[in-house]
Amino acid sequence: MLDAAPIRTDWTRAEAEKIYNQPFMDLLFQAQSVHRQAFDPNQVQKSKLLSIKTGGCPEDCAYCSQSARNGAKLSASKLIEVERVIAEAKKARDAGATRYCMGAAWRSPKERDMAALEAMIHGVRELGMETCMTLGMLEEDQVFRLRDAGLDYYNHNIDTSERYYSEIITTRTFADRIETLNRVREAGIKVCAGGIVGMGEEQMDRIDMLLALATLDEHPDSVPVNMLIPIADTPLADVRKLDPIEFVRTIALARILMPNSHVRLSAGRTDMSDELQAMCFFAGANSIFVGETLLTADNPEEDKDQQLFDRLGLVAMEAHCEGRVGEGRTGEAGE
Repeated sequence: MLDAAPIRTDWTRAEAEKIYNQPFMDLLFQAQSVHRQAFDPNQVQKSKLLSIKTGGCPEDCAYCSQSARNGAKLSASKLIEVERVIAEAKKARDAGATRYCMGAAWRSPKERDMAALEAMIHGVRELGMETCMTLGMLEEDQVFRLRDAGLDYYNHNIDTSERYYSEIITTRTFADRIETLNRVREAGIKVCAGGIVGMGEEQMDRIDMLLALATLDEHPDSVPVNMLIPIADTPLADVRKLDPIEFVRTIALARILMPNSHVRLSAGRTDMSDELQAMCFFAGANSIFVGETLLTADNPEEDKDQQLFDRLGLVAMEAHCEGRVGEGRTGEAGE
């Protein structure tokens, strides 16, 4: 078995830039080699994402149709009923998802909503699924309540580099996001944090976004890498599409900098060819969202995902299995 890749939190920009810009075949070889040291290369985690409260968000994230500030015409809804969340989670589990993610379009949750959120966590866990929530910024007491309810993961993306951040969001700071991540981690909840590429940023912004995560005291357990889905009437509706090779380079850098993290191929898969997705899996992506929607955006249908898995010989990770080397490997690679 190969020696595990070292876990570092002292990466420098020069190192990351050199890795990112090396010849593409060398980059893919390095990323796949690192990936095999920690993970079964033929296992991919399937997660399902449900919007539990849609629209009317007071934030001004330029990419988001749920913002009440940026011109998109998505009407606001109330927090949906706990029973409906559990019913949808059961459908997702029966369709093969092992992690259930619940997202609310809030700046932060209100006290009146906490009991319902705790009940959702309890209900999903009773189905044997891992739980994840994304609710915006959290106060310390809210973090502990979610943890005590049994929340496994908390998602809070940093979105982009600190330099480019104010071009995308002005209603909260980059430091606000890092503070929330630190609170969640210190409380013992696993961190899920990544960002969005293709928002008009420079190459160095993509590198710096990943560096910000790779130099935290602990790497996030899960790193979602989203390709921007341009939404009509938002400020980024007409942004130039990112070169697919640049996207694969971003996936590969995430894998190399954070070798033990799940790198999630997230939003934007509907516009990706099977070949591009396969290249992302080879570069170290080992988690996807399944289902027809991601919050409010389209996502590939589950039968299409299964067809791709079958063509590539990929299998879904089981619930509460990290897909690490030695956890029910499906092949001999890396042995």
